[in-house]
Amino acid sequence: LIVLALITLVSPAYAGENKSAEQKAALVNGTVITQAELDRETSRYLDRLQRTGRFPNDVERSQIKKQVLENLIARDLLYQESQKKGIKVDQKEIDEQLSALKGRFPSEAEFKNGLSRMNLTEADLRFQFERDMVIRKLLEGQIGDKIAVSEKEARAYYDGHLETFKKPEQVRASHILVKVDPGADEAKKAEARKKIESLQTKLKKGEDFGALAKEYSEGPSGPKGGDLGFFGRGQMVKPFEDAAFTMKPGQVSNLVETRFGYHLIMVTDRTPESTLSYDEVKERLEQFLKQQKAQAAIAEYVKTLEGKAKIERFVEEG
Repeated sequence: LIVLALITLVSPAYAGENKSAEQKAALVNGTVITQAELDRETSRYLDRLQRTGRFPNDVERSQIKKQVLENLIARDLLYQESQKKGIKVDQKEIDEQLSALKGRFPSEAEFKNGLSRMNLTEADLRFQFERDMVIRKLLEGQIGDKIAVSEKEARAYYDGHLETFKKPEQVRASHILVKVDPGADEAKKAEARKKIESLQTKLKKGEDFGALAKEYSEGPSGPKGGDLGFFGRGQMVKPFEDAAFTMKPGQVSNLVETRFGYHLIMVTDRTPESTLSYDEVKERLEQFLKQQKAQAAIAEYVKTLEGKAKIERFVEEG
């Protein structure tokens, strides 16, 4: 969890709630962070991890919870500092953010249902937008304007991390798919196999691959003549990948069976492994290095605020 993430945390704001009645996770200059807030944010972070296939063990979950608490403390410190400096936001900016969010819902009723499910009111949401915007303004004023990356720095990073800029070998291929479920009975498999074999015969007689894919392929790429675009290793199911990466442009595979069904694959292009040039990555690299510097600067700024603050933590170790 990087410190920048704290300004995108979306946790309910309890402006009218009696937080003092709830179990405290921390006090930041007298402002309460409740155990319920901490548990909610930790749960959301763990959910995001799990959606990427990561399942932390108990020790890692404990460390994550501590770091989430530190992020919540940092967010409160930054918000308090923004208020001391008198930073304000135009209410029109908040209205625009609220309208943009509402626009992602099919209707006003669905929007309100979504808020209800998250135990939020529209006032809570407006406070969240305002808080995050004033924190961004604070950080832009204190840090953002001072962050710069020189050509020399960017070039040195590029030269020292060439492995990072390697572009793996890729293949462009089209396919014709006849679907069959892996659990289908032998009769259905035989029927699908007969269909793909008849298409294979048509190809051997010189019929156009793309035209046959448009007419017969049962995959989503069928309307595009079966074209899947370029892909690297690990992006396709293994039998499909194994066949595609052993073929030359213009070649058509024998029948390939995957969990989706039966395929005929035609490789249309290949690109060897290469290294992206400095000019190709320069702009993105400079942004990456700026982000690194900004993260370090924010962490240092928060540490300075912590040094002047009274912070009490009530979460037990372990």
